[in-house]
Amino acid sequence: MKSKYVLLASALLISVATFAQKDQIKAAEKAIKAGKSQEAATILMEAESLMSTASETEKAQFFFVKGNALLDLANKKVSADKNLELATAAYQNLIEVEKATGKSKYTSQAQTSLKDIKFNLINSAIADSKVDKHAESAKKLYDAYLLDKKDTINLYYAASTYVNAKEYSKALEMYENLKKLNYSGKGKSYFAINKLTSGEDFFDNVKERDLSVKIGTHEKPRNEDVASKRGEIYKNMALILVENGKTEEAKKAISEARMANPDDNSLVLTEANLYLETKDFETYKKLIGEVLAKNPNDADLTFNLGVISGTAGNMAEAEKYYSRAIEIKPDYINAYINLAALKLDGEKVIIDEMNKLGTSTKDMKRYDELKIKRDNIFKSVIPSLKKAYELDTANVDVAKTLLNVYSALEMTAESKALKAKMQ
Repeated sequence: MKSKYVLLASALLISVATFAQKDQIKAAEKAIKAGKSQEAATILMEAESLMSTASETEKAQFFFVKGNALLDLANKKVSADKNLELATAAYQNLIEVEKATGKSKYTSQAQTSLKDIKFNLINSAIADSKVDKHAESAKKLYDAYLLDKKDTINLYYAASTYVNAKEYSKALEMYENLKKLNYSGKGKSYFAINKLTSGEDFFDNVKERDLSVKIGTHEKPRNEDVASKRGEIYKNMALILVENGKTEEAKKAISEARMANPDDNSLVLTEANLYLETKDFETYKKLIGEVLAKNPNDADLTFNLGVISGTAGNMAEAEKYYSRAIEIKPDYINAYINLAALKLDGEKVIIDEMNKLGTSTKDMKRYDELKIKRDNIFKSVIPSLKKAYELDTANVDVAKTLLNVYSALEMTAESKALKAKMQ
């Protein structure tokens, strides 16, 4: 008889606990509706210890309300990073519980909230990058990827941002993941002007963009081709491996990438650049010859060869490639800009020598010789800079460089005319 009372007392305790759980969840919901999310979070924290005896339905409701409270706090900038992380965990726990029970009362709403969290993470990552908090930015981008693994571009951005943070081991780990996924990033980007802000908005897909245009919130839709990012991915992998003394691994990684993607020229350029870095000039020339033989009239490829040669300090080769890119595509603005920059780089050596000269007759004679040499460099870049400015009159850097050249050569009339155009 006594044992019956014990069992009855235990049942009563469980019942009381169940009522307490329900009351606390309801109280938390009420607090959220009243805009008191911090109060709701506190109530739920106190209820957490009772969840072990709760039913699966109550657990799902608890996690849902908890996620809502924490997300609201994050949106109000209250410990935003931490609360976003906790809200994510709560929603994921909810989805797990409902998946196990076969019921999905809150799952759909939780998934919508997880999408909001994803975009919050991305926006917060962008803000962190702007103030050079690259490690924090990279983690948020990776967390955004984990929330939606179909959106692999966030994994790519996370890897690139870890490079900026100089956390190369983490970057390499993510690049390895991108390699396994055979990620290229090649495709299209979709944009349209927001009528309310007059700014251009980016859309994840053409369907979403076209719908916004159709309902009238956006106008002037445009598409933009996105080039393959494989070359950059394998280039960064190679540089990290080389930095770690693993040159052979770097060569193997790029070789494997080329076999998997034989038509991706960016990978050939990356491999060529690696052999250039390791001073294997014969293999470098062989690879460059291979690329040019397949694509003799590819302006972008030829321009990239100019960049590689310039980076390696081979100015004559770089000038040849930039000039060839212009020959193939006469409106190739970046080729004109790089060609001018390449020539202007030669000015520094001259200036350094001029500054070291004294006032002796010999030094003054040498000074005059160097000045003529410097003036000739300035004269040689005028055609490239003029053409670049003609192609893009909004390019302030080109205009300023051209003004400086005119000033150095005392070309007053040309300087005044350019200033008038810039106003």
